[in-house]
Amino acid sequence: MEYSATRNQMSSYIIQAQEEEIKRISLELHEGVGQNLFSILTGLKVVESGIKEDHVKNHLHEMTQLIEKTMQEIRLLSVELYPPALTALGLLPAIKSYIKVYTSTFGIVVELSSIGEEKPILEQNSIAVFRVCQEALTNIAKYADTSNVRIDLKWSNSKLKISIFDFGRGFQIEDLEKNPYSLGIATMKERMLLTGGQCEISSKIGEGTSIEISLPI
Repeated sequence: MEYSATRNQMSSYIIQAQEEEIKRISLELHEGVGQNLFSILTGLKVVESGIKEDHVKNHLHEMTQLIEKTMQEIRLLSVELYPPALTALGLLPAIKSYIKVYTSTFGIVVELSSIGEEKPILEQNSIAVFRVCQEALTNIAKYADTSNVRIDLKWSNSKLKISIFDFGRGFQIEDLEKNPYSLGIATMKERMLLTGGQCEISSKIGEGTSIEISLPI
């Protein structure tokens, strides 16, 4: 029992340290690299407006377009690493924000519903649930061979339940250790156990995979 408690404390500490570093990198990308690129873009546009030669003007225009594309990619990466909505607005807005990025990246349509009144969640637990949803959606994009996903959140006074269903190819749960899902699933289960919650997986070949998450509030 003592060993298990110590192991859980170590796992929690490692995850928390990782999240702090991810948050730092996300902020640096957005506020550091992103702002520097914006300054360069502004300067190039000023230069471009004063250029008369067409070939130079065209070259500068191509450069400004490339910088704008890079800025967009950095914004998307920053949100994927650590969505600001998670701490500013809460879990549900953060999931909605990530779904927009996810759909634009993978072309997979996500139908999201939330039943009941959203309750406040400890920040570390909110991060854990968000990461589990993120990992689930990433695995779906990689392995499920689907174009649609459904996510249902159900809030009660004592618990949050989240169901994720992918309508994809499915797999044999008995062969989970051989499945590329396995490492991600193990990580998802570990994260939820550290919050006092659970993460359960069920799947049927040809019908899809269901992920059930529960978190005590």
